Formats: sequence, structure tokens, C-alpha cells
Amino acid sequence: MKQALIVWGGWSGHEPEQCAAVLGDMLREEGFTVFSENTTEAFADPSIHDLSLIVPLITMAKIEKEELTNLTAAVRGGVGLGGYHGGMGDAFRDQPEYQFMVGGQWVAHPGNIIDYTVDVTRPDDPVMEGIASFPYRSEQYYMHVDPSNEVLATTRFTGEHAEWIDGVVMPVVWKRRYGQGRVFYSSLGHVASEFQVPQMRTILQRGLVWAAR
Repeated sequence: MKQALIVWGGWSGHEPEQCAAVLGDMLREEGFTVFSENTTEAFADPSIHDLSLIVPLITMAKIEKEELTNLTAAVRGGVGLGGYHGGMGDAFRDQPEYQFMVGGQWVAHPGNIIDYTVDVTRPDDPVMEGIASFPYRSEQYYMHVDPSNEVLATTRFTGEHAEWIDGVVMPVVWKRRYGQGRVFYSSLGHVASEFQVPQMRTILQRGLVWAAR
């Protein structure tokens, strides 16, 4: 039986409770038994080493050393890690080891909510199968990213809101390894209503299934 843990909380602007409910339904559709917690203390539980998947949804939070140590050990041991936007990509700003595991860290979203394009760079990957490049309206994430990521989609900054990044191509969707664990990340999905965008939802749902042990 596949088991997934969603840990939600942090900044309320990302609607973590509502999004955790949507994620839970998505994973149940894929045959997971889903557990949901709203405290980082869940990461310290030894039982997470037996999970198939962990989904952090906890923007701008703090994590205790023992919690992070247990979480990273679980993923290195083979538990999948997957998530999206700030819930995973801006969870623990002061923890480089967490960012090393994720493969990136949010640093800016020039212009805030804007229209931009998501360019599919790996249409041959099962996560992106049948999805062409598409327009999107949300925060366009500028991130510090790990060059070892396997990038599946990117976006190009115009420079309209920060002229010095004009033309920069930034990863939007990637997957990677951390020890024996699979890690998936998508920067799409500021609030719960964005799950209504078919491409956003499909990419995330497939990516979480790929990441799961």
C-alpha cells in the first residue's frame, strides 16, 4: 500500500490547508493512503522512513534540527519527496541541507502575479507527455537552482519588472535524486484555484506519483 504524508502550514497566503485537501484528493485518486499534519514535528517521527512519499506544503517556516535530520535521512533512504511553489521551494530559508535536497530555493517573483509562458523542454518525459508549452498567470518564480536537476520545463523572464534579468531562462519543473530518494518539484501553484489549470494539476499529479517509492 502506497502511503503519503502531507505536512502543511507556514504562510497563509499560499492557502496551505485548502491546498493540502486538494493534494490529498489527488493522491487518493492514485491509490495512496494519505496522512496530513500541520506541524513540522511530523518530520521527526521515525515512521516516515516507511512512507512512499512526503509532500511539504509549508512556506516560510522553521524546522528543528532533529526534524530536518530525520526528513533528509528518510529521503536519502528512498522515501520520495515532491511538492510545488513556495510550499516546497521556499519552506525553510535558513536550511541549506533542505535546499540541497530540493534542488532549489525561491528568491524572487518580479511583478508578482503576471502572465508568462511555461515552455516544456522534455516532452518525451512521462511527466510531461501530451503537454505542450502553455500560458500561465501567477507568480513567475526566480530561483537559485542546482545544476544537477533534470529540468522538464522552463520560463523566460522579459525584464519588464527587473531589467537585469531580461532573457533569463529559469527552470519551472524538475526532478532529481537525493540519495536513494526521488525528488520532484514544480514552481506552479500560488493558491488553490490554480489547481483548476489542467496543465498545472497534471504535471504535479504525475510528478508526485513518479517521486513516490
